[in-house]
Amino acid sequence: MREDWPGVGPEPSDAAAGPGAEVPARKADLSLAWRLEGRSRHILGMRVDATAYEEAAAAIVDMAESGQGGVTCVATVHMVMEAWDDPAFRALVNRSELVTSDGVPLVWGLQRLGIPHAERVYGPDLTLAVCEHAARRGGPVGFLGGTPAVLDSLAAALRERLPGLHVAFTCSPPFAALTPEEDMRLVEDIEASGARVLFVGLGCPKQERWMAAHREALSCAMLGVGAAFDFLAGHKRQAPRFMQRAGLEWLFRLLCEPRRLWHRYAVHNPRFVLRFAAQLARERRRA
Repeated sequence: MREDWPGVGPEPSDAAAGPGAEVPARKADLSLAWRLEGRSRHILGMRVDATAYEEAAAAIVDMAESGQGGVTCVATVHMVMEAWDDPAFRALVNRSELVTSDGVPLVWGLQRLGIPHAERVYGPDLTLAVCEHAARRGGPVGFLGGTPAVLDSLAAALRERLPGLHVAFTCSPPFAALTPEEDMRLVEDIEASGARVLFVGLGCPKQERWMAAHREALSCAMLGVGAAFDFLAGHKRQAPRFMQRAGLEWLFRLLCEPRRLWHRYAVHNPRFVLRFAAQLARERRRA
């Protein structure tokens, strides 16, 4: 028997005002600081929270049930370097309710910064964990991003794996920026669908910026999951688990998509290693 989520059905909202428009004040943001106190570190200035799958999934469900929404960022080296290069992007990530350690180098970073039991919270696996909670508790979910073919395959695969899952919303937005009117309609459609968790797969940093821009207009919990749609839909191969554990997933993905990913890994990874080594050296001197 499934449990019912409070406020599952569509409710009146301020979504029609559109992002950026003046909206009535909502309740104070749901803060996860009390859960993560002492288990967050700043890696090159960007906050990363040491958590685990069940804890993170439960926190996202709490955001969904609260009716206040919230933003979860799934952090990688790519995100850290985007944040290093763009202070405004770093600020919006740091304001998120939860920032999980998807990239294995970030797990190693948390461990070297004093959290020895930090572990990886991999985006596709976290997506499944949240969907399992949603299927069990009757919470509708939505998916924004990817192509129509990927979304169809993803919804079919998840329904087969989790028969109780209610996929209330899917949308493959155009690559070009939406007009204010199109954006307003998108927000209205998401709210009208009743989705309580919205998985956003627009790629970093676009998805994080989109979630931050719509944080006040949407009442659902939002989770930026990057390429998880493609992996879970079976449209892209995931790295073998031994490569993931060894921190070599980047190499597998580079070999699969060299033209698209070479710049990300050839430029960001060495810069991350050098700058984080410098951060560790400063931490040791202060200690």
